[in-house]
Formats: sequence, C-alpha cells, structure tokens
Amino acid sequence: MPRVKLVLEYDGTRYVGWQVQPNGLAVQAVVEEALEKLLGTPTPVLVAGRTDSGVHARGQVIAFDAKQRLPERAYTQGLSAMLPPDVSVASFEEVPDAFDPRRWAKFKRYVYRVSNRPVRSALLRLDHWEIFQPLDVPAMQSAAAHLLGEHDFSSFRASNCEAAHARRKLTRADVSGTAGAVVSFTFEGTAFLKHMVRNMVGTLVEVGRGKQPPAWVKQVLDARDRTLAGQTAPPHGLTLDEVVMGSGPHASAADSPSDDDA
Repeated sequence: MPRVKLVLEYDGTRYVGWQVQPNGLAVQAVVEEALEKLLGTPTPVLVAGRTDSGVHARGQVIAFDAKQRLPERAYTQGLSAMLPPDVSVASFEEVPDAFDPRRWAKFKRYVYRVSNRPVRSALLRLDHWEIFQPLDVPAMQSAAAHLLGEHDFSSFRASNCEAAHARRKLTRADVSGTAGAVVSFTFEGTAFLKHMVRNMVGTLVEVGRGKQPPAWVKQVLDARDRTLAGQTAPPHGLTLDEVVMGSGPHASAADSPSDDDA
C-alpha cells in the first residue's frame, strides 16, 4: 500500500478552511471526497498545516495511503479533474511509509499580499488586501527585522490559539514591493501560531501607515500582549506558499501543533 504525497493549490475564498467543520465546506472535505472516487475507498489524509477560512495555498502538502499504485497522471490529471475548479493537484510523489507532512516539514513559507494601488482592483480583490493609502515600505522592512529569530510571539497569537506555548522561530521576515503597487510580506519558519502571520502583517501596516515607528514592533513583541499589536489582517491576502520537507521528522514537530491560518 503506497504512501502518496501530493502538493495542492487552492483558492480558499469559498471554504471555511482546510479542516472539516460543521459550519461550511472545507478543502479537506472536497479532497477526501475526490480521493474516495478515484481510489474506491474512504481515504483520510495527513496535512502539513491547517489554513483558516478564506486563506489560499500554492504549496499545501498532503499524504495518504493508497490501496493501489497508480501512475502520476492519475493524480495530476485524473484527481484534478474530479476536484472543484478552485482546487488542483500541483505535483505527485511516492514517499516512505513513515512520511508525515506536518512532522517532516523543515520550514513553511507564507506570503501575504497587499494591493496598495490608490484605486480598487477588480482582479486583485480576492487574494490581496486592498489598502489605498501609500505604505512606507522601507519603514516596514526595518520593523520586520525585529521579528526575525526565536521569540515568544504571544503578542501575535489569536486569543483561541491552542498551541501549548508561543515560542516560535522566524528565519525570514521580508517586506518587498512598491507603494502604490503590490506590497508582499514573506515569512518563513518551522511552525506558526494561529493568526500569527495576519497579526504580524496588521502590525507592520500600522508602521507603513505612519502611525507607529519601526521600533514599536519590538516593543509589541517584547510585551507579549496581543492587545498592543495591530489588527488581524483579512484572511484573503494570505497564501501558504511552500512547505519544504526534510528527510525525516523535524526535532520540534512533537510539540508544535499543525498551523491554523498562521
């Protein structure tokens, strides 16, 4: 019984998130339904990280045990054809039986995109946060540097976050782009807290709007108080861009819960 790894893309606009929930349609539900049609049996999947309602993915990783060996095109073409138009299979690979996409994740990359045009965009509205006031990109770049490294990110976790602790390590915190065009926030780390990326973006935008100096972000981080940080950025600007896998379980995976929206 081969274990299969798939990389998925999806537009999260009409979903309540990755995980099956009683209050609406989940990406997990449509993926497992399509797999059952393809393989002829219920097929539960493991996932690298949960995404929240409205959040997108370019590189979500799942794994499952198939009852039979099928060629690559059965997944990249056949399964994709069985999925809704807003979910697709980007790649296929057979992996060791012990492969677990959450525990084997070396790091995850999230990208948050802002349309900073002075007028609204008909094409960017579903996957960019539209902010019409010009943002100070260099100031946000300076502010983001304070988030790099290992810290207690309590100031950036959701109030209902279920993680056992708030200590996380960011290896990348970049702000790029141009005021008046598209501005992107890129974060890489081994694990993230619920709403962590969206809360960091909302805080950096406060700096970009000139409401706070770059050094304020360090004060918020050190305070470990969510009420001092900026707003939670809207979910539709966030994309799980890539999950890079290691050759075995990551050392910190045992006490790091699956990402939930980041």
